[in-house]
Amino acid sequence: MKATHINIGTSGWSYKDWKGLYYPEGLKSTEWLAYYANQFDITEINTSFYHLPKPQTVINWAEKVPANFLFCPKISRYITHMKKLHEPEEPLQRFFDVFDLIKKHLGPVLIQLPPSLTFDQDKAIHFFKLLQTTYKDYDFVLEVRHATWLEKEPLALMKKYNIGFVISQSGVGFPYSETITAENIYVRFHGPDKLYASSYSNEMLQGFSKKFKKWIKEGHTLWVFFNNDWYGYAINNAEFLKELMTR
Repeated sequence: MKATHINIGTSGWSYKDWKGLYYPEGLKSTEWLAYYANQFDITEINTSFYHLPKPQTVINWAEKVPANFLFCPKISRYITHMKKLHEPEEPLQRFFDVFDLIKKHLGPVLIQLPPSLTFDQDKAIHFFKLLQTTYKDYDFVLEVRHATWLEKEPLALMKKYNIGFVISQSGVGFPYSETITAENIYVRFHGPDKLYASSYSNEMLQGFSKKFKKWIKEGHTLWVFFNNDWYGYAINNAEFLKELMTR
């Protein structure tokens, strides 16, 4: 995995309402990724959460972007929301049978847990050990939705198994902590007020940029994604944060 000290992008690129706001009116949807990749060096793949893309689809994505462009795919909800991390071996294999094809284009793999999933030590250890052994060539980050995962024991396990804690900012009360558990620091901006549909102020982003610069000096690599895609807010906020980080 190749990355700069901070990588800034949006949670996906294929939003129809970005046409005319960000993508030129005459640009075909099949050309959106290449257009996006001229400005940003990372994006999340959210579609993999709902259904696994076909192998040829991910190959096509990789062929549309520069060599240094990285995708951060989200683990299938079958593993996290349906199986609730129980017996993850087979579905993980299916997931990586697809994404192994573009391994050189992958940043950290995002694992998003459901709000109903409380911390269970045995289940977490089994899952983390599997990631550390079978999928040791990948980096992983964990976005939690239940406060039990913010306690001392689960965070210590994440540090032990080198799982990055996702700093999940939103106006709807997602569990929030700026705990650092790995070299990778992964931040998701979901919208400061209305979920996915509110914009971050310049002042708020300036405050985060100061923290980010501090963490970079401490030797961390940052992955920052804006998931407030409505009305193109994510694009505007990402552009402004990129500008702040170069000052």
